[in-house]
Order: sequence, then structure tokens, then C-alpha cells
Amino acid sequence: MPSGIAHDRITLWTLPWIAGITYGLTGNGEITLILSGGFLFSGLMFGPDLDIYSIQYKRWGIIRYIWIPYRKFLPHRSLFSHGLIIGTCIRVLYLFLIVAWIGIFGVAIAQLFIGFAWNWQDFMRQQFHLLTNQYLAETIALGLGLESGAMSHSISDLISSRRKHSLKKKQLKTKVKR
Repeated sequence: MPSGIAHDRITLWTLPWIAGITYGLTGNGEITLILSGGFLFSGLMFGPDLDIYSIQYKRWGIIRYIWIPYRKFLPHRSLFSHGLIIGTCIRVLYLFLIVAWIGIFGVAIAQLFIGFAWNWQDFMRQQFHLLTNQYLAETIALGLGLESGAMSHSISDLISSRRKHSLKKKQLKTKVKR
């Protein structure tokens, strides 16, 4: 498998292509920026290798510990961490649940001390409505960016593994012929 540095290089070298293709297809700078930002974030910090002690994991700094349960429950290179679409969906859902839990806990403490009223169900309905109606194109662009960043990682892992396997086969054939 490529090292973390090799994955970073792949992400950084393909970013201009992703941005150019996106702008060429949409003609929209905002959508291009959102998709490219999602690609860059996914390639450098939110990719499939969050299931191990990796460079992506370390980049989260002091808050990297939120990924420990994710690492414990998902075996490395499993369908649920490196799988196309499902891996990204699980990471997004996991991060959403962590942020929601922290947010709800923070609001509960604030309500206790400040005493304001807040209905989390109404808040979530409002946010879902915004994401699916008013910001649908942006939500899709972000999702595609996150997935394409993760796909570049998984595809490079696959190519590297197949290449190594092919080289081992050639070495075995060479040894047998001698």
C-alpha cells in the first residue's frame, strides 16, 4: 500500500484535475470550491485510514481521540472503512453523531445554567430542510468531494496491492525457472 505521504501526493496532484473537471462541467465556482474542498479534506484528513493510527488520524490533533471507537470497531481495509460510498457514508454518519452528541450535551448544560428553551427536533428538521431543499446542489457537491477523495485513496491502495502481487508472481516464476 502507498504510504500516507504517497496518498497526500496523490490528493494534491489530482486536486487541480478535480477542480478543473468540476468547473468545466458546472461552470460554477462555488460548487467547484465546495467539491474541491471536500476532496482535499477527505484526502488529507477524512479518508479510509482513520481506522488505523495513520497520518490522517494524527492530523486531527488533540481531538483525534474521537476516532478511537471507529478504529476499534472497524477492521483495517474492511468494506466499511475502505468501501466505495459505504466507507464515506459511515465516516460522515459517525462524525455527525459525535458532533451531535457533543452539541446536545453542550446545549443541555447551557440550558441548565442559562435557562433558555431549545427544541433539538425542530432544529434538526430545519437543518434537514435546508440541506435537502435550499442547499441541495452544495450538499451533493460536498458528498461527491468527500467520496472522490476517499476513492482516490482506496483505488491507489488497490492498484498498489495488485502491483505488489504481480511482482511477487514474477519473482516466483523467475525462481522456479532457475
